[in-house]
Amino acid sequence: MTRALLVIDMQQGFDDLAFWGATTNPDCEENVAALIEHWRRTGEPVVVVRHDSVSPGSPLHPSSPGNALVAAVAAAEADVLVTKQVNSAFYGEPDLHAWLGERGIQEVVVCGIQTNMCVETTARMAGNLGYDTTVVLDATRTFDLDEEVAGVGRVTRTAADLMAGTALVLQGGGFARVVRTADLV
Repeated sequence: MTRALLVIDMQQGFDDLAFWGATTNPDCEENVAALIEHWRRTGEPVVVVRHDSVSPGSPLHPSSPGNALVAAVAAAEADVLVTKQVNSAFYGEPDLHAWLGERGIQEVVVCGIQTNMCVETTARMAGNLGYDTTVVLDATRTFDLDEEVAGVGRVTRTAADLMAGTALVLQGGGFARVVRTADLV
């Protein structure tokens, strides 16, 4: 057993599109569920990560109903639940790197929300820590971004563009392989 599935921030609060904005990839949750089911059949560990926002107004704050995991993930009986307050699952409790190391796990497969935020940050750190890292792109999703950026001006990207950009950077930069759910299940 040298491979683990990392399910990042599959929380009900991400369904609050009034807060987050437009999204893409409506099949994300179904694909995550398929990956979890496959991992359970193979007896490989499933790590569920939950973002506990420190911002009281966030749908992901522990006092918000949106902090809860989506049904498919809540029912998954994770081998471990990692809670975090930042982008990377490697900065959570319990210590993910130590947990993986104690089990001799050398490969991680990453899925969840948001593609270009917590999924990407966790995948980059996994690669930097020496894990053989795979990101299942169609088992992730994100949201449109529109921000004023110093020195650049107003920058707008659709969720689909952000997903494609993340896939390009992760794979092209050597951080992770990018695959589809069907490639693994």
